[in-house]
Amino acid sequence: MALKALALNCTLKRGTDPSSTELMLSKVLEELGKHDVEGEIVRAANLDIKAGVTSDEGEGDAWPDIREKIVAADIFIIGTPVWLGQPSSVAKRVLERLDAFLGETDDRGRMPSFGKVAVAAVVGNEDGAHHCHAEVFQALNDVGFTIPAGAGTYWVGEAMGSVDFKDLKSTPEKVVQTNAMLAANAAHLARLLKQNSYPGVGS
Repeated sequence: MALKALALNCTLKRGTDPSSTELMLSKVLEELGKHDVEGEIVRAANLDIKAGVTSDEGEGDAWPDIREKIVAADIFIIGTPVWLGQPSSVAKRVLERLDAFLGETDDRGRMPSFGKVAVAAVVGNEDGAHHCHAEVFQALNDVGFTIPAGAGTYWVGEAMGSVDFKDLKSTPEKVVQTNAMLAANAAHLARLLKQNSYPGVGS
């Protein structure tokens, strides 16, 4: 059974310049591909995602198209750099817009995200990867996503250093191993949920 994944690159960089977050997400998607998962990466900073907590904030809002891709995917991946020890402002904007799911339940109380798996990828030149995972996972769970075992991957360089993940000559073996386990667990859980999702509760 083929699965779909959507990866949102929440770098602060607009345009097409190389992004460490993009590189990490591409490596996660490569591992997911080994489990019959097709995916794409969307760079959120290139889109006009309006501030707000609804699924459509009006004219020019790019979120409705992104939301459609998220709902169509079986696996949702948020990739964020570490800024000031926290997820990027772009990642926080994405999480704020997902808040709309809380008010979009079906007749069994299930949000559009029920039955979908979410994982996170973090890169940075400072401490904060675990904190970023904690913030992202808590928010994603609140809005209905399921977090598998080993759902977080990261690379952080020397504090205040100048070497980025994209500057490395090769991916550290520990990151390779972590990405492989993340992909295996995410694909396994997504496949189980696609076959037998949450029942919800009656009113």
